Amino acid sequence: MNRVVITGLGIYSCIGTSLDEVRQSLYEGRSGIIVDQERKDFGYRSGLTGMVARPALKGVLDRRARINLPEQGEYAYMSTAEAMRTAGIDADYFKDNEVGIIYGNDSSAQPVIEATDIIRAKKDTTLLGSGSIFQTMNSTVTMNLATIFPLKGINLTLSAACASGSHSIGMGYLMIKSGLQEMVICGGAQEINKYAMGNFDALSAFSILESEPGKASRPFDRDRDGLVPSGGAATVIIESLESAQRRGATILGEIVGYGFSSNGAHISNPTVEGPVRALSKSLVDSGLRAADIDYINAHATSTPAGDASEARAIHELFGDHHTPVSSTKSMTGHECWMAGASEIVYSMLMMQEGFVAPNINFENPDEDSARLNIVGKTLDKRIDTFLSNSFGFGGTNSSLIVTKWKPN
Repeated sequence: MNRVVITGLGIYSCIGTSLDEVRQSLYEGRSGIIVDQERKDFGYRSGLTGMVARPALKGVLDRRARINLPEQGEYAYMSTAEAMRTAGIDADYFKDNEVGIIYGNDSSAQPVIEATDIIRAKKDTTLLGSGSIFQTMNSTVTMNLATIFPLKGINLTLSAACASGSHSIGMGYLMIKSGLQEMVICGGAQEINKYAMGNFDALSAFSILESEPGKASRPFDRDRDGLVPSGGAATVIIESLESAQRRGATILGEIVGYGFSSNGAHISNPTVEGPVRALSKSLVDSGLRAADIDYINAHATSTPAGDASEARAIHELFGDHHTPVSSTKSMTGHECWMAGASEIVYSMLMMQEGFVAPNINFENPDEDSARLNIVGKTLDKRIDTFLSNSFGFGGTNSSLIVTKWKPN
């Protein structure tokens, strides 16, 4: 089996639109949450959201490429371009080498709604324009990036709710490990517009602590009242060790474990048993023990039931080892389809710089989080191995284990 290494990272997030900006935000515990008045005016119960500016791509991409890209596709382009720079590759590399793309995305709401509104108002589908179809499809990110960058390998969108980004990396890892691909661009993208999250708001899933936006996302805290939606994109370029060494790439880390499971229970209520199975599988796949994990980036979204079930699952396997745990969603909010990928990027930055980012707003533990080693303030610490959890509606669970590169 091939060893699978990480050579490229890119991020476009509400806490920074470059690796350097995000690294600083993570270390400082800086929140990217705001109140969006447009959401309130539109009818949302909660106006809280992570927010990032749309990139200016005129002069960067030609008109045809731009009109095919929806909002989350623009974010994914930006994060992928940064990941390519850190990996030391450009578009010419793709012409001569078979590179795949597996990207997490589970909605493209705004283009669908806007197209439908035009048809209703004008009774004429020809007014939609030629780019509309490519923006509306759930595979919009991969179809656009595979065209902008001439990718010739696997071309697949992975749709798995809030575990989409994590599973995309896991699937890419399995493709390379088994020898089916040498390099795969993986990641996750999430649209931020007001059309994308109304259904969540209808479930009263969002925090309504609008008076202090930076304190609204409170994973593991007793006083949490719901998640804060967010978005952007994150890209992780992975390849076989042989490929990375052959081209003289700087190796940033190695993926050593991937665990997955389905709860097989309620469509939205979490369980403890499902995450425990995913966590256990990731450890078995890696050949590591629970004591070998230096840091856990928790999925914890700031919902009462979700945080509690994850805390119990983590405690079941790691409780004896006092493993440091934090949820970067305390700063970013819940980045949904991109979260599993962005949290690999965030954790990689921590591992590179030797610190654990804080679980901000963790002031009062509840009976479940009190049993964990929740890091409430930035902790300077060497990280050689981390684990990242991602869970989603429908009971989909993903756990990834990454180690610092250690040549044998």
